Amino acid sequence: MTSPASWESADGCNDGRISQGWVDTFHDAELERTVDAAMAHNQDLAAAAARMRSARYVRLAGRSRVLPQASLLTSGNLSRSENGRARSSSSESYGLTVSSSWEADLWGRLRDLNAADDADYLATRALFRGARLSLAAATARAWCNLIAAEQQLQLATVTLDSFQRNLRISERNYKGTGQGALDVQFGRTNVASARRDLESRRLARDEAARALEVLTGAYPSGKTRAGHELPELKRRVPAGLPSELLERRPDLAAARAGILATARRADAARKSLLPSLGLSTSAGTPVSAFNKLLNPDYLVASIGANIAQTLYSGGALGNQARAALEQNQASVHDYHQAALTAFREVESALDADHSLGEQERYLVTEVEQAALAEKQATRDYADGIEGSDILDVLEAQRRANNARSSLIRLRNERLLNRIDLHLALGGDFRTRES
Repeated sequence: MTSPASWESADGCNDGRISQGWVDTFHDAELERTVDAAMAHNQDLAAAAARMRSARYVRLAGRSRVLPQASLLTSGNLSRSENGRARSSSSESYGLTVSSSWEADLWGRLRDLNAADDADYLATRALFRGARLSLAAATARAWCNLIAAEQQLQLATVTLDSFQRNLRISERNYKGTGQGALDVQFGRTNVASARRDLESRRLARDEAARALEVLTGAYPSGKTRAGHELPELKRRVPAGLPSELLERRPDLAAARAGILATARRADAARKSLLPSLGLSTSAGTPVSAFNKLLNPDYLVASIGANIAQTLYSGGALGNQARAALEQNQASVHDYHQAALTAFREVESALDADHSLGEQERYLVTEVEQAALAEKQATRDYADGIEGSDILDVLEAQRRANNARSSLIRLRNERLLNRIDLHLALGGDFRTRES
């Protein structure tokens, strides 16, 4: 398949490293410390590390295929027979045998299997790097979500305070003039709604904190808190990101290793159809008395060679070779699909980065204007200016609070999308896979 020469719809500068170095582009020291804590204490990452070590031992164990195999066998037997009044008889025998065998790798079949194990290990290493990258991204997302939840909680608190002030004004006017009972009812309704929303926001904040604690291994301390301000995207996406950066994506690196592993196993399966040459030796002391077991005078040794060729196996070997070849073809198709998915994820994240940036620019203006309208409506109502009523105040407050809440969500969404972009790229904007 062909790859685009560069990514479109991106601009700015670049920095960072592959797995978690990109986190410092958010310029939040506490976020970096939180990601480090997750790397040190997360259980999923520890499991991924254990699987990588297991694959390494499997790889080392497989290398013994090309080495001689030796074994030690000892035996002992004592028998006694009774024959009526005749004198009983007894016999004993002992044996100590050392044997070894070795298969000559005439066609490279064993080397192919070792190469397949090496590729499996490379795939596991790539998946471990992917686990680190995914954990860094998940932790950064949870961190931003916690700050956004905290900001929404603070906004709900401010909203409740403003509704309570409006209610006091309505109640004061009602007591003074006997008019405005409906205003009082509206005010009490809004206060109750704001209190309900405050409880909902507090629950969301606590849940976001628990999600972060699980990632960092701090659960269930209940003490995790984030900052009050979301990290700022001070750097824009670099223009012309090279598509070659995707080669370092852990899933694609693992898929490439999978292609190599299945190809070498297919070669090994094909070579199983060829003759094999084995050498074997043995030496031992079969004796009739234990004290002669280590006596070299009774040593018996042998050495032999055999050439084996399967004449008929019901088609098993041929079908195994064909199955291994089909596994290799499946790996190739899986890699192509994974690459297409990777290209789509990067392009989508780049488009979203630009769109969300534009949306934030307009939303900031919306928040500013809504705040001015809220301030003016509240002042007019408090001063008793003719033509102003509580409905104008409530509508202005509703618009202003919705705009503020939307701005929190949008800024958090921009951060989450930038994190997703790093995840889709497989790391930062510059560092190539070594």
